[in-house]
Amino acid sequence: MAVLGSTGSIGVNTLNIAREFDIYPEVLVAGNNIELLQKQIDEFNPKIVVVGKKEHKDKIKHKKVLWGEEGILEALELCESKLIVNALVGFLGLKPTLKAIELNKEVALANKESLVVAGKFIDTKKITPIDSEHFALWYILNSSQLHSFTASRLIITASGGAFRDWPIDRLKDAKLEDALKHPNWSMGKKITIDSATMVNKLFELIEAKWLFDTKNLDAIIETKSIVHAIVDFVDGGSLMHAAVADMRLPIAYAILKKVEKNIVKNIDFTLVKNLEFRKIDSLRYPIWEIKDLLLQKSDLGVVINAANEVAVEAFINSKINFLKISEIILDSIYAFENVKASSIDDIFIIDKEVRSFAKSLI
Repeated sequence: MAVLGSTGSIGVNTLNIAREFDIYPEVLVAGNNIELLQKQIDEFNPKIVVVGKKEHKDKIKHKKVLWGEEGILEALELCESKLIVNALVGFLGLKPTLKAIELNKEVALANKESLVVAGKFIDTKKITPIDSEHFALWYILNSSQLHSFTASRLIITASGGAFRDWPIDRLKDAKLEDALKHPNWSMGKKITIDSATMVNKLFELIEAKWLFDTKNLDAIIETKSIVHAIVDFVDGGSLMHAAVADMRLPIAYAILKKVEKNIVKNIDFTLVKNLEFRKIDSLRYPIWEIKDLLLQKSDLGVVINAANEVAVEAFINSKINFLKISEIILDSIYAFENVKASSIDDIFIIDKEVRSFAKSLI
């Protein structure tokens, strides 16, 4: 397999599964974490390595080192692997997803942005999501189909992010270090900030729309991050999927297809004691007001992604306050509300226009 984003949390866990099940990573792609990448190279001895920047090439001890976006696409062309694990962050992950599908490869997808911005142009039959929530939905739906249960609504859960329990009037003063204090686990900067704004959950709903071919979708907060999805059925019953929050479980299924050994420990519910579910409040998470609009108008996926990437970068660089992230996204959505993408080329044009607009708001 090829692992794009090998030094991130998904990539590291993918290599943990590769090690456990004796799977050979033919390609490793990483950004700036050269030290960890070199350790991965020394252990797994891949045929091809790709780094983020040209200046990093000379820092890597390997006979075949490529760089940048073009290097990723070339590596996909050169490798024999039929499975591509795309754990790249952001819009950068779109072209590799498209290239892998063009090459008739399967994609284990952790790059949310691929489906968010271009789901209408992607053959989801080639996609297996690496995501706790979508894995949980798949798990429930596969089980229910054995008994011919008919689903009426798919629900994914959210942690609520760093400001879940903050007084709302304090959010205007939130700093970067505050936004990065996730209540349940440690992740990269962007996804942790996306969790705090609830953008991440909007992305996952858009993904679910394409993966499960439905608009009957919603999300709620579950504070312990034990329940990952709930499916309501037409008969009035509901099923939920609960598991330890460990990405190795969805990764194992995405790579192996069938798992017959213990990946994570079963939950001892006597220790959990109670579960708390909350509604997602648009006063605390202003971008939640566009949830239904995004599900109805799929072309807006590229708009929210572009605006969010610009806004999050500005917040990280102390150019805007936390609440301004949602403000920029909402202003961008309403400015481009009637946008239409007729081809994949349009996606890149719209992305550029939205980024320019969002930057003008900073």
